[in-house]
Amino acid sequence: MPGKILDVKVAAGQGVSFGQVVITMEAMKMETEIVAPKDGTVASVLVKSGDTVETGDVLLTLN
Repeated sequence: MPGKILDVKVAAGQGVSFGQVVITMEAMKMETEIVAPKDGTVASVLVKSGDTVETGDVLLTLN
């Protein structure tokens, strides 16, 4: 859903676990936590705090 990125909690090269919060965003005046869909390593982070994103935008990629 469209929203504003509040906090990026990971960096490229960092390992993440399934369910770990990777990004916090605000959508429809509510904070939403985006979690890792699987274990892996962050390949790239494509957003930063303050960015506005739309539905379907890629926020980060995992290996």
